[in-house]
Amino acid sequence: MYIYDQYDHEILRQRVAQFRDQTERYLKGELSEAEFLPLRLQNGLYVQRLAPMLRINVPYGMLNSTQLRRLARIARDYDKGYCHVSTRQNIQYNWPELAQVPDILAELAEVEMHGTQSSGNCIRNVTSDQFAGVAPDEVVDPRPYCEIIRQWSSFHPEFAFLPRKFKIAVSGSELDRAAIQVHDIGLQLIKSENGEVGFKVLVGGGLGRTPVIGSVIRDYLPQEHILTYLEAILRVYNLHGRRDNKYKARIKILVRAMGPENFAAAVEKEWEHLKDAPSTLREEDIVRAKSYFTEPDYTTLDDASAQASLDQQARDNVPFSKWLMRNVRQHRVAGYASVTLSLKPTGIAPGDLTDTQLERIADLAERFSFGEARTTHEQNMVLADVRKSDLMELWLAAKEYGFATPNIGTLTDIICCPGGDFCSLANAKSIPIAEAIQRQFTDLDYVYDLGDLDLNISGCMNACGHHHVGHIGVLGVDKKGQEFYQVMLGGNAGNQASLAKVLGPAFEAEQMPEVVQNLVNVYLENRTEEELFIDTYNRIGITPFKERVYAKAS
Repeated sequence: MYIYDQYDHEILRQRVAQFRDQTERYLKGELSEAEFLPLRLQNGLYVQRLAPMLRINVPYGMLNSTQLRRLARIARDYDKGYCHVSTRQNIQYNWPELAQVPDILAELAEVEMHGTQSSGNCIRNVTSDQFAGVAPDEVVDPRPYCEIIRQWSSFHPEFAFLPRKFKIAVSGSELDRAAIQVHDIGLQLIKSENGEVGFKVLVGGGLGRTPVIGSVIRDYLPQEHILTYLEAILRVYNLHGRRDNKYKARIKILVRAMGPENFAAAVEKEWEHLKDAPSTLREEDIVRAKSYFTEPDYTTLDDASAQASLDQQARDNVPFSKWLMRNVRQHRVAGYASVTLSLKPTGIAPGDLTDTQLERIADLAERFSFGEARTTHEQNMVLADVRKSDLMELWLAAKEYGFATPNIGTLTDIICCPGGDFCSLANAKSIPIAEAIQRQFTDLDYVYDLGDLDLNISGCMNACGHHHVGHIGVLGVDKKGQEFYQVMLGGNAGNQASLAKVLGPAFEAEQMPEVVQNLVNVYLENRTEEELFIDTYNRIGITPFKERVYAKAS
């Protein structure tokens, strides 16, 4: 992973000192709330329902064990002993004291972490596939390009005050695990017919108040032009994006207003002035970025023997076999596997980690995965490089620490925002709804029979829980001061991206487990042998689900 150089460290030291001065001036009354607002946002600090919330960037989801231990210490010393993994692969603290935030940022800077540009109207944390570099279906490792974009976008003076927040995701595999079609810019790494690396460029995706699937504006862009082309896109956005209404300020609104073809033409016209500018990547720039992501010291292993032993262990231990089925993925290197540590046990807010658990993940990373771990879009953690022969030992340790719930990709692996328990923007609580649904589906054999099924919950229209792209999406709404929940069906964040449709009138909180159960029942009654929930929905449509749910609710 990328190691900060002397310039990175100096920039972070200066930023911490600057924000310390700004915070002290604000607390003394020398800066107004309005003056302090953009300053704190540029450093990842929000004011939430009960306390400040500090968002820490985790570029493309990668963490080392030293960083994990520092995050644990901050959770213990400055917060209430835990943190939260967000859907953008970041870490959030929900209870820091404002006066101590500069101290937290100083501690983070020591381990090459920061909150810079994790909020505000700027280019935010660049996200990617949690299995980047190890996925068997990978075409090109996206991490070097994510790092190039991170360095380019950090403190970029032209894009520090965009019309609205801006998010970029990069995928390098055949299967999109980075949800690139619902980002302001989505980049798909591809190879031309002669094997040259380039990008398919999508613009104008996003969720929130106006969900939109991004539009392809260029089918192939040579890799050396990625930064100049991004500059052209952002210049068009900066020039034409609305600033009079924040609800209409995202680039997706501009792309829809202009039309994808006209927007693409405007970008190409702007790019004519930029394509040979200094931001054009040289071969040595790309080679340098790739050098940050050196291959771990893999051992040549007998994959057949390791797999045979693993198969025997699975036959002898049913719980272990279930964990292998759901939490372990194939690796591109023979004899290795990638493991997802579930942060979704019933009764725990999805994505939450205690200080002790962070330290245990650091231990596991050092024992089993070359000292590295990764956060995921689905709010879990990944150990990407585990020997197959170590999987039983890892599973036993994961069970002890609370990471072995064998539910990855199932109905109970719920994506869920913090909701009304913390967020001042939320209309309703999210966490209790997730827990109630998990308790409805405690029979793992039944859950496994349902197959892959994405359930996403958001507490408001900002869609931090990505409810629009859940196979089942749940949105908290306010009805005359009461919390209700609107249900949506048919969303998809992968290659066949789609936006969910509203089922009908919203439900009371206590109805939600039964509502989801009835949706599942319709699927079970109508599916063919090979169909997943989303396949059955796409075939039979929303009407059978609507009829069943509202007949039962009436």
